[in-house]
Amino acid sequence: MSRLFLVLGMILTFMVSPASAQDPLPAESSKITTDTPLNTGVLRFGIHTSKIGSFDPAYARGSEDYTFADMVYNSLLRYVPGSSSQLEPDIAIKMPEFEIQNNKQIWTIQLRRGIFFHGGPYSPPYELTAEDVVYSLEKAANPLRNPNFGGYTGMKFEILGPHTLEIILEKPMSPLFFFPLIANREGGFIVSKQAIEKGGYDNFKQHPVGTGPFMFSRYTAGDKLVLTANKNYFRGKPQLQGVEIYFIPDNKRREAAYKNGLVDVIYGVGDPGWITKMKTWPDTIVDVFGPGVTGLFHFNTSIKPMDDIRVRQAICLALNRELFLAASSKQLVKKVYAPMSSEFLPGGLANEKIVHLGLVTGTNLEKAKKLLAQAGYAQGFSMDLVTSEKRLYRKSYEILQRQLEKIGITVNLQVMAHSQMHQQIRQNLNAIVLYFTFRPNADAYLRGFFHSDSIVKTGIKPHTNFSHYTKIDKLLDDALKAISPKTQINLWEQAQIRILHDVMVYPLFNINQCTVRRDTVDYGHPLISTLAGYPLFNENTRIKD
Repeated sequence: MSRLFLVLGMILTFMVSPASAQDPLPAESSKITTDTPLNTGVLRFGIHTSKIGSFDPAYARGSEDYTFADMVYNSLLRYVPGSSSQLEPDIAIKMPEFEIQNNKQIWTIQLRRGIFFHGGPYSPPYELTAEDVVYSLEKAANPLRNPNFGGYTGMKFEILGPHTLEIILEKPMSPLFFFPLIANREGGFIVSKQAIEKGGYDNFKQHPVGTGPFMFSRYTAGDKLVLTANKNYFRGKPQLQGVEIYFIPDNKRREAAYKNGLVDVIYGVGDPGWITKMKTWPDTIVDVFGPGVTGLFHFNTSIKPMDDIRVRQAICLALNRELFLAASSKQLVKKVYAPMSSEFLPGGLANEKIVHLGLVTGTNLEKAKKLLAQAGYAQGFSMDLVTSEKRLYRKSYEILQRQLEKIGITVNLQVMAHSQMHQQIRQNLNAIVLYFTFRPNADAYLRGFFHSDSIVKTGIKPHTNFSHYTKIDKLLDDALKAISPKTQINLWEQAQIRILHDVMVYPLFNINQCTVRRDTVDYGHPLISTLAGYPLFNENTRIKD
């Protein structure tokens, strides 16, 4: 497979107040109970949320969901472990090829033999066939069974034999856009047809069944998720006996759990000085890796007064991007002025170009107040916003809250579990939505956030158009049809210029990922970038003696 465009990265680290190496660590870490001591072949991972959002990979939202799905399921294709700029076959024998028949694009896919689903409470282990793959893809295309069904619209799936299938597209699609749909993200994961049909979907969500290197064992929200090694994994028996995921959203407790030997790997903290401090700890390795995520404040124009461009302009003039950047380690963050960063995807706009076009908003509180007065809000207004428990989100909203207070806008924040926040913002409740994410290509990124089809709740293919923007549909549609990459890039750039001109978002920054591990943990692959939001634990991961 040829190298794909570099993708944007994961929702990742928390940011807390800087702490010196001498800071006392909280006693609460002693409440963490582990099933196994150190160096017994079970890897213990401390993550930054309180629970899993969903065990159905189609509903994966945060890095905690993708971490689970990545270890338990397989896909037709997968991003190369540790290098997410490349794709390779997974369940498929080889990278699929297509032919055009009667103006339809037909992709023929050959499956590996000898891949077995894990055993579950309602289904024994059995060999994966084309029937399971077609079942999974039809589920992905079903709006009632996949919130991101839009990418699979116009696809038909046919079984040609036990290990052969066809995917038929009414409208031909470039491999650049097609391959990510059948890779290890959301609808691309292959689920067990027997487990769902015999046990029912609700039971499947309580005991998920896949074909991956690790199998579901048990789960307690707010405590831990236990996975055991799949000894019959088709790529080889895992070197680990299992993986235990501990839910520790508090940064201090997570750090204490690591220091006290209760976990082997933890999600890092984005605060200035934290990475430097951790590098001084004995037998410890700090991994900073990509691809980074881009953070944007989306202005929801369906909620007053965000429908008034003067209000949106006033908010932008009240914000100081440097304060958001200062809250994170310089080793992780980079300033961004574009809706889509040129650092990650062709078609993104470079900061220099946006400055040249005069589209960068500086801080000007007096001008902001005048604009609010012109819009009829001389006394300001208040709004209720929900934020994730993840520090990256919560800290950014708190900075927003303090800055908007200076121009008379009161922000009431409600902190909730990360998975719950994702549900809330898709119910069109936040007047301003903060979202950190990546997409596999420029079309998926811009279409998902700014095409009218993707408007939350009301769009034809509702996704993440939180701003309810409708003015760049033609630019995005023309770019999708264009054959020339140069033409596509030009159209994507035009679309972003229009987005900034209409003040639909306020770009914050790009931020990379950070994890900390003991030097006895060997991931089994180089760690350059991952799409699942964690370093990737698979059959080659081991704990050295």
